[in-house]
Parts: sequence; C-alpha cells; structure tokens
Amino acid sequence: MTRVFSGIQPTGEPHIGNYFGAMRNYVRLGQQYGSDAIYCIVDLHAPTNPAAYDPATLARLTFEMALANMAVGLDPEQVIFFVQSQVREHTELSWLLTVNTPLGELERMTQFKDKAGKLESIPAGLLMYPVLMAADILLYKADTVPVGEDQVQHIELTREIARRFNHAYGPTFPEPRAVLEQAALRVPGVDGHAKMSKSKGESSTIGLLEPLGSIWNKVRPAPTDPARVRRSDPGNPDICLIGDYHKLFSDAQTLLEITDGCRTAGIGCIDCKKRLMPGIERELTPIQARAAELRERPETVLAGLAYGAERARAIAAPVMDEVRTRMGFLRAGARP
Repeated sequence: MTRVFSGIQPTGEPHIGNYFGAMRNYVRLGQQYGSDAIYCIVDLHAPTNPAAYDPATLARLTFEMALANMAVGLDPEQVIFFVQSQVREHTELSWLLTVNTPLGELERMTQFKDKAGKLESIPAGLLMYPVLMAADILLYKADTVPVGEDQVQHIELTREIARRFNHAYGPTFPEPRAVLEQAALRVPGVDGHAKMSKSKGESSTIGLLEPLGSIWNKVRPAPTDPARVRRSDPGNPDICLIGDYHKLFSDAQTLLEITDGCRTAGIGCIDCKKRLMPGIERELTPIQARAAELRERPETVLAGLAYGAERARAIAAPVMDEVRTRMGFLRAGARP
C-alpha cells in the first residue's frame, strides 16, 4: 500500500510556485490514491519562521490556503485534507521523537543553518522544525512524500528518526521516500530571485488568486535576459524568467514563436511579456472563479477541513496508542 503525505505552510498568499510545485501534484496524487493521499496545512510550523509568522493573519492565511487548494481541484471528500493544529497527535509524537533525536543531526540541517544565520536570537522551534516534520509524516505511516529539493535533507532525517525509533522500540514506522516529480518546476520569482518564495515578499510572487491587472503590473517591469540591452540584440529564453513562465503557461505554438523570436531578436521583451498574459489568464481564471464561489460559501471550506481532521485523527490516534505502548507509558485505567 502506498500512502502519500505532504504539508504546505500558510505563511503567505498562495502563489504560482505553490501551484506548479505542489498543488497540482496534490490533485493528481489524490485522484490516484484517494484517502491514502493525506495533505496538511502545517500551521504549527508557521511560528518557527519569525519573519513570516503573524498571529493576526495566521487564521486567515490558513483559510486562504485551504480555499486555494480546493479551487485548484483538491476534493476533501476524496483525499484527507486538514489543518495540522486540529490534530493534536502531531505535537505529541513530535515531542516523543525529539527525545530520541541527537542535537548534532539537527544542527547539521542546511535550512536551519541558513535561517539561523539571519537571526539575532534563534528560537528552539527552528532547530526542532524537522522533527515536527518527521512527526507529520510518521504519524500516518506515510511512505511517499512529495517535496521540493530543499526538503530532501529533512526526509533523510525522517528516515533516520524512523530507523532509530524502530531499533529502540520495535518495528513501528516505515522509512518514507522523497518524491521529486515536480523538481523541474522550480518557479523563479518575478523580481528575479532564483525561486519564488513567500519569504521574499509580494514583489517576488505572482499570487494564484491575484487579479490579472496586478499580475501584469509585476510582469511588465520584470527582468529578462541581461544580454538584451537593445531591442535588436538577440536573447536566450532559457536564462530569462519570462521564458520560464512561458514554459508553464503558454501553448506549444506560442512557446515556439517566442523562443525563436527571442533568439533572433524578432520579438521585443515587452511583446514577449504581452504574449505571456493570455496563457496566465487561461490557466488562472477558472481557479479564481472557483475560489470566488468558495469564498461565498466559507462553511464549505471549513466543513471540508473539519471532515479531514476527523479522518486524520482516526488514523493518528491508534498510531499514538501504539507508540505510547512501545515506549512504555502507563495506559489510562490499566495496571502496570
């Protein structure tokens, strides 16, 4: 049996990097695996990123992330889709895994070192982030985890945590594998950053639910091939973020025309950007229309999340019973 687990943080508005890198894949895997596809909005992870976490907006952003995933096509009747903090077993398992995880392994995590280097005071939660991530996965005994390249090291740690627990307390958890099917879809930021990221701010992202006029206002001044100083200079669409966006949004004929036009200086950068907009409109308009419908019926989104949490707890509770028993905790009402 294959069981898929993946989580997405609610620390910003959903953008096209989320869409192409994760959300479309969620829908595809959900259609393939049904209730064995488990997706979680990992709101407990949000406070580990002080720069992006805002308690005043966390609930709204969590709702928006749920709404966006449903608008893309994720069906809460088909998959298990819920909010992490509404299934308390995540935090319990995280603590029990924490006491068995060496400090040195956590300090070696690349993401921890990168983020810690930017902070004056390092919260312990940032160090423990990958243990909570391991608990998210192992709580459902998931064996397949779709992730980006930057999360592969965390999956390797999860495998080591599972291996260590199994050795100490008996076979309990499978060792999950990372699935990098969407690794090629590394969407660059519209401001020229190598990767579109909520942490870079709205100037870097194209929102999945952003009005088309606002998207054009970001695309129009976006950097292109720096070698194209003049309109008559040929360019290279393979090193241009607008060329990358065409590969995501444009049909084959448009892609062929802009690629040839760029290399021969037959088309200018602003015209290339204009040719991009119909593809963006074609892809995002149906999603935005479904999102508008769901926004008119917020109870539908909340009910889907509540149903998902109920189904998640039905899996998580017996796993936690098993973990407590293996670790030797006294069961309520039972004699030692």
